[in-house]
Amino acid sequence: MSEAGVTAAPAVGTGRTRPFARFEWMLAGRYLRSRRRDAGVSVIAGFSFLGIMLGVAALIIVMSVMNGFRGELLTRILGVNGHVVMYPVDRPLDDFSDVTAKVEQVPGVAFAMPLVQGQVLASGLANSSTGALVKGVRGEDLADLTPVADNIRQGTLDGFSEGGGLAVGSRLAEALGLRLGDNITLVSPDGDVTPFGTAPRVKAYPVSAIFEIGLSEYDASYVYMPLAEAQLFFNHEGLAQSVEIFVDEPDRVQDLQRTIETAAGRPNYTVTWQTQNQSFFSALEVERNVMFIILTLIVLVAALNIISGLFMLVKDKGRDIAILRTMGATRGAVMRVFLITGASIGFAGTLAGLVLGVVFCLNIENIRQFFSWLSGTILFNPEFYFLSQLPAEIDSGEVVLVVLMAIGLSFLATILPSWQASRLDPVEALRYE
Repeated sequence: MSEAGVTAAPAVGTGRTRPFARFEWMLAGRYLRSRRRDAGVSVIAGFSFLGIMLGVAALIIVMSVMNGFRGELLTRILGVNGHVVMYPVDRPLDDFSDVTAKVEQVPGVAFAMPLVQGQVLASGLANSSTGALVKGVRGEDLADLTPVADNIRQGTLDGFSEGGGLAVGSRLAEALGLRLGDNITLVSPDGDVTPFGTAPRVKAYPVSAIFEIGLSEYDASYVYMPLAEAQLFFNHEGLAQSVEIFVDEPDRVQDLQRTIETAAGRPNYTVTWQTQNQSFFSALEVERNVMFIILTLIVLVAALNIISGLFMLVKDKGRDIAILRTMGATRGAVMRVFLITGASIGFAGTLAGLVLGVVFCLNIENIRQFFSWLSGTILFNPEFYFLSQLPAEIDSGEVVLVVLMAIGLSFLATILPSWQASRLDPVEALRYE
């Protein structure tokens, strides 16, 4: 008599056992163990386990990286650029000091910053030049820009407005061969007007600070200049081009937009960060959703492997099923045995994938550096991906969703073969041998 028959013996006399009884779990455990005659089933079960594990881990890792990528970009972009940008209408912004003071009185506004900016050609000591964006700001406003003020690598922002020096991005300084105290030469096409036309304006400034925001595009192109000097350099004496307004809750900036326009007390129009960056963040959201769908297919394929493995197991265990049924095991008991067998593969694979994904995300930057060293190449090059480090932000809600989805797919995959096993007649089941 087979082991299955001996195990089911306690059911004799009652003809029925409670759901998920001990013998059902014991039978499922034996079916999961590798034996020589069950090698094919064990291989399929192993690949199913690996597929679910890698699928769950990949989902957690990719979704966390996408979350981190979006969060870092959002934090850094909004930390440097205004959440609301106000532009003048009808007349130049010559009253920017009054407008700034009025806007800062609006509840929910952190601070407002008058701005003069322009594109220039920057050159340094290395006989090289590159394009740069010069932003003329007040010293107290630059101190409030925490992504810049908190990431000064060399120099200081003390006395920025009076000193005449510039704050330069670290990648720009590196490209031009600049160090603290060196002169950076700026060339603006909007220079002095002469009888022969407009002559480009060329002027050299000392580098008083070098910052590193961590967003490569900004570190490679941004230059901060005292507002008064920028007004002279760009021919905007006594004027500001715009006012950038920073609010306490950027996601609710549209609720304050109309109030800010009214508080300014002059004709103006405003643009929010959501409007300016809508296409960029929409593209990130679409990419994130598509990656979720694609990686879900990995888990689905692994679940299909569970189906094929269980069908093979049902065929191989036909004699055991017949013995169980003749000794009093119900169809529900037989079905639960195979449900436990398949679901155990899915649950174990999901748990292993969860651990692997979380550990990978927590050490993702070290892993990136290791593989960069191993391959001799730069993985996740900041020149192309904007950020200097690979971010990962684990969202507990998304992790729970991934885990429930993987377990749910694994459970659904076991229903059909388990139902087929329960429907086998004891006499017909003997034909499988």
